Amino acid sequence: MEKELKKAVLDVPDFPKKGVIFKDFTPVLKDKKLFARLVDTLAKRYKSKKIDAVVCMEARGFLLGAPLAYKLKAALIPVRKPGKLPRKVYSQTYALEYGTDSLEIHADAISKGDNVIIIDDVLATGGTAQAVVKLVEKCGAKINEIAFVIELDFLKGREKLKGSKVFSVIHY
Repeated sequence: MEKELKKAVLDVPDFPKKGVIFKDFTPVLKDKKLFARLVDTLAKRYKSKKIDAVVCMEARGFLLGAPLAYKLKAALIPVRKPGKLPRKVYSQTYALEYGTDSLEIHADAISKGDNVIIIDDVLATGGTAQAVVKLVEKCGAKINEIAFVIELDFLKGREKLKGSKVFSVIHY
């Protein structure tokens, strides 16, 4: 599967800014057989773990989280940008290269002791995933693992997730 995924993921130079080579995961979504295999592979990894909820972050994480939650018969918990969730939220601010950003989760989205996985498409610098870990911890849930399709090893994002089990399908 790793070989097929690497073949499908496209390099987009100078996106979102000059000098960056963006790993575009959307061709994986277009290939219905490959996308199904990816979701099935992730579901198989977690099937025996009794996962209560799949936590996914805006926006590409939603594309993986929804089918995975369905396969695991687990709740789907979206983490959104500020102002997108209508009820009481927990908020977490995190550092970006130039400034800060924030993410939010409904305060009642997951319960204390719930066994959850966090999923997103790419682990780059780790700031977003680290913020989501803190949000899940505020809810009192147990993080079984943090999963990614792509990990950009050279950016060392995994270092920000020390203390958490991290899995990535492919590495660059």
